[in-house]
Amino acid sequence: MTKPTTNLQTQADKILLQNFSPAAVMVTSKGNILYISGRTGKYLEPAAGKANWNLYAMAREGLRHELGAAMQQAQSQTDPVHVPNVTIDYNGDKQTINLTVMLITTPEALSGSLMVVFTDVQALPSTSKNQDELPAIGANQKAMQAEIQRAYSQIESLRAEMQASQEELKSSNEELQSTNEELQSSNEELTTSKEEMQSLNEELRSVNSELLTKVYDLLTVNNDMENLLNSTEIATVFLDSNLCVRRFTDHATDLFKLIPSDLGRLLSNVACNLVYEALQKDAKEVLKTLKFIEKQVPTKDARWFKVRIMPYRTHDNMIDGVVITFLDITERELTNIALREALTLLQSDYSDQTFKLNKANNLESLLNKAQSVLEQRFKDQTLELNAANNLKTIQTKAHEVLKRRLKDQAVELVQVKEDLKSEQGTK
Repeated sequence: MTKPTTNLQTQADKILLQNFSPAAVMVTSKGNILYISGRTGKYLEPAAGKANWNLYAMAREGLRHELGAAMQQAQSQTDPVHVPNVTIDYNGDKQTINLTVMLITTPEALSGSLMVVFTDVQALPSTSKNQDELPAIGANQKAMQAEIQRAYSQIESLRAEMQASQEELKSSNEELQSTNEELQSSNEELTTSKEEMQSLNEELRSVNSELLTKVYDLLTVNNDMENLLNSTEIATVFLDSNLCVRRFTDHATDLFKLIPSDLGRLLSNVACNLVYEALQKDAKEVLKTLKFIEKQVPTKDARWFKVRIMPYRTHDNMIDGVVITFLDITERELTNIALREALTLLQSDYSDQTFKLNKANNLESLLNKAQSVLEQRFKDQTLELNAANNLKTIQTKAHEVLKRRLKDQAVELVQVKEDLKSEQGTK
């Protein structure tokens, strides 16, 4: 059974590469070995120390200098570089080789890599003794010519490299000049931006100082407002549109169990000491009608407060909740109760005094009637005295007696009138 043609060709190519192809290595532009073909131990040896797969480090004595120059020249041209008759040391013997370096351009995956080929130079066999006895000077001259030729080629490559370097330096100088101009323009722009930033910084400082002044003024106004609300001793609660606590004064804590963490909480969820179940309803009514509501409400501990619910108006005359104030009117309410009780007592006393006054008036009318009767009698007696002259002395005495009696009665009557008047004035 025969093998496929492709396998036969592959095996043949492999045998040819191993036995008849020169030793070669593929390296990067920096000399790092990518691939080794054939036996390269005669030309390369690992360097002592840490493993280093660099061609320059592994090249044998006599090959390193030629190898570096040839690789530099090959990177600047597309044609292969041939360096003939390079002498290297191999285990104490001299070995002459031809060195070839070629720049790889295809395929694209290997573009930029270098192929370095080592070819041994076979010594020519001697045909006669005369040839063995040739002067050593001729061989030395050939070696010197080869060295001079290599030196010339190296000088040319160095000159080309120097020109390329000069051109690169010129282009780099131009780029640096353009970069310098750009940097100068950027520096000018940065200077302008710095000046603008400085002016903006000054404006920000002035605005900051104004804001600090306004903040200080607001803090002062806030402190004044808190002191004013606390000094009035009027409990005040500020609610938002949802009837949640927005703010409250210190005196409000006597009526509601409020703490600072209750801000934003519904007032209906806070324990209250007022006997006022319609508080939430009245607050919603104020938000709806924008008319204040005022009521007198007792507390569970027998105190009285005047509750006033008003809409909360903003600076833009917008309604944003309600304000509820609680004025302590306990003393006034107790005074009104005492006054009502005193008025009831006074009305009762007035009825009694009126009854007594009526009795005094009746007594006065009786006394007036008695006085009239007495006066009539006095007139009758006076007539009788005038008629009876003979009884003048007796009548005079009787008249004096009667007169004294009338006087006493008149004094008593006046005294009774004054007593009645004084009693009426006292009532």
